[in-house]
Amino acid sequence: MDFTQLLNEFAEARENGFITTKELKDQGKKVIGVYCGFAPWEIITASGAMAAWLCGMSAETIPYAEKHLPANLCPLIKSSYGFAVADKCPYFYFSDMLIGETTCDGKKKMYEFLSDFKPMHIMHLPQNPNAPNSFKYYRSEMVKLKEVIEKQLDVEITDEDIRDRIKIRNRERKALRSFYEIGKLSPPPIRGFDLRRVIQATLFISDKEKEIERIEKLTRDIMEDYEKNGSQVPLSAKRILVTGSPLGDATENIIKIIEENGGVVVCFEMCSSIKDKEEQVREDGDPFDALTERYLKSGCACMSPNNHRMNMISDYIDEYKIDGVIDITLQSCHTYNMEGDRVKHTVNEKGKPYLHLETDYSQETIGQLTTRISAFIEML
Repeated sequence: MDFTQLLNEFAEARENGFITTKELKDQGKKVIGVYCGFAPWEIITASGAMAAWLCGMSAETIPYAEKHLPANLCPLIKSSYGFAVADKCPYFYFSDMLIGETTCDGKKKMYEFLSDFKPMHIMHLPQNPNAPNSFKYYRSEMVKLKEVIEKQLDVEITDEDIRDRIKIRNRERKALRSFYEIGKLSPPPIRGFDLRRVIQATLFISDKEKEIERIEKLTRDIMEDYEKNGSQVPLSAKRILVTGSPLGDATENIIKIIEENGGVVVCFEMCSSIKDKEEQVREDGDPFDALTERYLKSGCACMSPNNHRMNMISDYIDEYKIDGVIDITLQSCHTYNMEGDRVKHTVNEKGKPYLHLETDYSQETIGQLTTRISAFIEML
């Protein structure tokens, strides 16, 4: 497989990103730390700053966080705070300011603590994406973010700057969607574990032009190899859609378990996955209107009602020829846990089996998870 080296390069993106970020800081570039896709990349980078992804997804720093935060809190929140308080995240260290968003109550309170370390701005989200005043409310938050960044970094952000970033981001979405949709092939050319590694890596690549070029090359190389040599994934592998809370490094073992027990993950419906690449941002007219329209369609579980997510899952089951759906939620992630029943109903309406798993970032439940996943796939 000639594309293996490219896959490995993406896998190393986070570590390489540390070095790149330091070099950019040494050159005087500003860094803005973000915790969620609701923070509009287009406005952040239109300021000339680099957007750095700060969500903690490792158990390593949770003990530091539990000195200040409740032990029964979501592991993503504890890990994120732990990296900050333990000073173990170079991206956090280099950040000139932080942007939070009101996607869950736990994160909102965490941001209060983080404001002791760095200048913090919180974007307040409407809770109903379809309510008459939601568009106006969220647009005002977009404008406010632009003004806060201008003041904090002492820069000017023009509408044309934002339009330029919209175009680049749209090109990135298009390239990533083309790569992602190779999962629709039967059998898929690569396993879901490698697919996810590439998607996650893009969060840590600041040079989007270079990233787009590499993604397009990777997709071409994979397809050329597929047409010439076929796939190493057996045709008998059961096609799995994984949905739920954001998956971190500590939970990627679940993907390995699925793919070591007769399954192959061909679609991820969660933060930073396919749903983040679906919709383009309108490139004409008012850029704040265009961004507001697009970001309100994120399908996050923080929205209520969240019909858009259910519609996406239903469509993905058809498009990716799904055999079964595995819904993974983090402990104390109440929004995604509460939506589990709606997801199950949506999946069952499509005539497909559904499995719900609740986990944290520890490795203590791996044995139990393996047993349940293996039985689920065998049943398929």
